[in-house]
Amino acid sequence: MNTASAQKSFSNKELSVAGLKAAFNILDKWGCSAEQAQAILRLKRATYFKLKGDPDSANLDADQLARISMLLNIHQALRIVFENPENQYGFMKMKNHNPYFSGRSPMEVIEGGEFTKLYETFKRVDALRGGLV
Repeated sequence: MNTASAQKSFSNKELSVAGLKAAFNILDKWGCSAEQAQAILRLKRATYFKLKGDPDSANLDADQLARISMLLNIHQALRIVFENPENQYGFMKMKNHNPYFSGRSPMEVIEGGEFTKLYETFKRVDALRGGLV
């Protein structure tokens, strides 16, 4: 049997529900406000609060799933780089003086909701795993 054919294919609904639950948990642990989370996930205010109360009703679009993927990848990189949970979850609010962040925290960079800034932040955090930043 081909390994690729043995892998389960997940529906958009399944990815949305699981991804959103994980994203809400991570964003909460990073200390995000509701407004920041809405912008980062590209959710309207009413939709955000509806999904916070009932994440099982989520059915996100490709852009929103890509945003969640970036958040999960940032989270994973931070867990690899830092053993201490305070740093794993506090890093996103810490001022960073590398050239891209210019004294801002990663959260300050991504809180506006621009996908390119989320991706660029992921690249910088991911590079920490190899000591490249």
